[in-house]
Amino acid sequence: MVTVPATETTGYDDAVELLESTAEELNLRDDVLLLLRRPHRELHVQVPVRMDDGSVSVFSGIRVQHNGARGPYKGGVRFHPEADLDEVRTLASLMTWKCALVDVPFGGAKGGVQCDPAQLSVSELNRVTRRYTQNIAHLIGINRDIPAPDMGTNAQTMAWMMDAYGQLEGYTPGIVTGKPVALGGSLGREAATGRGVVLVLQQLCRDLGRDPKTQSVAVQGFGNVGSWAARIADEAGFPVVAVSDITGATYDETGLDITAVMNHVNDGGLVSEFPGASAITNEELLSLPCDVLIPAANGDAITTANCDNVRADIIIEAANHPLTTEADDALTQRGTLIVPDILANAGGVIVSYFEWTQNIQQFRWEEKQVNGELATRITQAYRSVSDLSRERRIPMRRGAYLLAVKRVAEAITMRGFV
Repeated sequence: MVTVPATETTGYDDAVELLESTAEELNLRDDVLLLLRRPHRELHVQVPVRMDDGSVSVFSGIRVQHNGARGPYKGGVRFHPEADLDEVRTLASLMTWKCALVDVPFGGAKGGVQCDPAQLSVSELNRVTRRYTQNIAHLIGINRDIPAPDMGTNAQTMAWMMDAYGQLEGYTPGIVTGKPVALGGSLGREAATGRGVVLVLQQLCRDLGRDPKTQSVAVQGFGNVGSWAARIADEAGFPVVAVSDITGATYDETGLDITAVMNHVNDGGLVSEFPGASAITNEELLSLPCDVLIPAANGDAITTANCDNVRADIIIEAANHPLTTEADDALTQRGTLIVPDILANAGGVIVSYFEWTQNIQQFRWEEKQVNGELATRITQAYRSVSDLSRERRIPMRRGAYLLAVKRVAEAITMRGFV
């Protein structure tokens, strides 16, 4: 059992601490735990790029493969100035548990390039993507490791990755997921993570006997995940009272017109400048008097420094690792119901699995089928976690990890790794 230090931990420290406490409860063999505590492989590469002005910049690239006992590695690639080894390791381990929890046949991986995509031109981003792909190409493959978009990347990034890999290995659309539909991407993939968040929220409200129309929702983050979560929650009847982007937030206690907010942002406006609502800060959004808080932005958004200000009694983790361990403990002890990231935001990897499957079969599913299969799989995962948590009277995060770690440990043992 790891001793929690006096100062607040972040990143991989939190991941290992949670793994070890789960392993103790499962009576996991020491040799299996040894394999799970550290990633299987970590690759660091230079990403030299000729910039538009003729100069050369060298970025740092990483690909971490955490565990592949249950299938090929799967995980996004993020372009962000803080995409360092600790963060990528943490996210790779989360992917291992996420894939196991929702029972898709993948292991966990993650990648990153330390750059600020907002400061790069389209042509520079293209070159960064292609050089990074070339430098990790020997590690990835349709049956080895399948990247996907993450923070700072999107469907266009995946198209460039697919093309760069294809120049080396031939046409291989299944090498990445989250691609444009025109290049083999799946219908419904763009909205999948946000849709999964709302599906989980709906199941939770049914269990608690709450009417969605009475449950005010605040969404921190208005990127791909946050915007889709807000839009689908609004369509499902939840009053979405606040949303935010990196510049600030907008608030209306009676509920925002999310379609109007989307149109405002798509026309180049800032969320905080949405007309007819009140401009607030991101920190103020976290402390709003709402029923449901959906952190869908950066990790470690809620810490011991601000968790006492959180007033929502339900938190749905749409982002990866949005709460530090200490903040999670404090809020749980206070009675806040927290749906963990490895369940709440698993919609993206579920539909990535569907996309990968469609690419292998060379057969496209209709969007209705994609959304229906997503609902079935994430609801099954939610029910398993909810039932175990209620039976043992433990937080949902503990229940989720008990299920996920047990499945990975069983795969390791059956395959004879140790």
